[in-house]
Amino acid sequence: MSTKKIIVFFIIAVVIIIAALIGFTSYRIFTKPIVQLNNKESVIFYIPSNSTYESVKSNIEQQLNINRIDIFDFIAKKKKYPSNVKAGRYRINDGMTANQLINKLRSGDQEAVKVTFNNIRFLPKFAGIVSQKMEFDSTDLIQLLSTQAYIEKLGYNKETIISLLLPNTYEFWWNTSADQFIKRMQKEHDKFWTEERLAKAESIDMTPTDVAILASIVQEETNQTSEMSQVAGVYINRLKVGMYLQADPTARFAYGDFSVKRIQFDYLKIDSPYNTYMYPGLPPGPICMAAPTTIDKVLNYEQHRYFYFCAKPDNSGTHVFAKNLRQHNRNANAYHRYLNSQNIRR
Repeated sequence: MSTKKIIVFFIIAVVIIIAALIGFTSYRIFTKPIVQLNNKESVIFYIPSNSTYESVKSNIEQQLNINRIDIFDFIAKKKKYPSNVKAGRYRINDGMTANQLINKLRSGDQEAVKVTFNNIRFLPKFAGIVSQKMEFDSTDLIQLLSTQAYIEKLGYNKETIISLLLPNTYEFWWNTSADQFIKRMQKEHDKFWTEERLAKAESIDMTPTDVAILASIVQEETNQTSEMSQVAGVYINRLKVGMYLQADPTARFAYGDFSVKRIQFDYLKIDSPYNTYMYPGLPPGPICMAAPTTIDKVLNYEQHRYFYFCAKPDNSGTHVFAKNLRQHNRNANAYHRYLNSQNIRR
């Protein structure tokens, strides 16, 4: 073999070796773990809306204890991540490589948050609970739910908007906006109100909002699911004949002190449209968020001839029902004697 050929083969061999070394080095770079979570299996990493690549890179270095941010930066730019930053809530696992980390963030592969709310009377508390799990602030949500033009487009007013919100557990992307959140609530509300439920509401001459208002009263009257349909039947009987609802929870709502266990006579005289001792028909809006199960109890109310009910004098939380005022007064007197014996004055 000539010297020239030997030189050519030598050069080719050197090039192959160099290429192999570069390839091996690149492979090591792409497969070397760079996320170190100090004995944690995973952490949640947040990228706020409108974040820049530089802010994301800085937060990654600080929060994920990246040992080679230069490698992350190199691969990120090769994959054009700086122009594809996506806000969200991401679960980052210990030992992830730069390539795995960038692929997750670049694809927007975030983890949803679970938002649960129930037993809420007022919107500020609702907004506070929800905003703890979301990127938006509670004031963002309250502002929308208090804007007349906005809620009118949804078909509500400031008194009835709370009936749009059905207590449950929902999954959201963390960076969902306040407006998107409300639109999702509207979608869930419309999905709940099936044709069958709408027909049942119409059969008692009520709108879904009317049913939610009555359900909120029933829910405040009793925590015994087994008797909710019976309580609903009493109120529907009263509405049918034009009686005042005379619901104690509405007087307590008008009074504003929800620690009260014993409704005093003075509370019944509070001049408020929510006080059904003073004003006929349903109050202008729900006195709490009615649960879907309570709404169904109203829609499937028990048909009976009772017009009155009173708590039983045994601390059971259940009620005794009466068809006429004389029977009811007897039951009420027994309950008042029980409260006196327990020294419950308010």
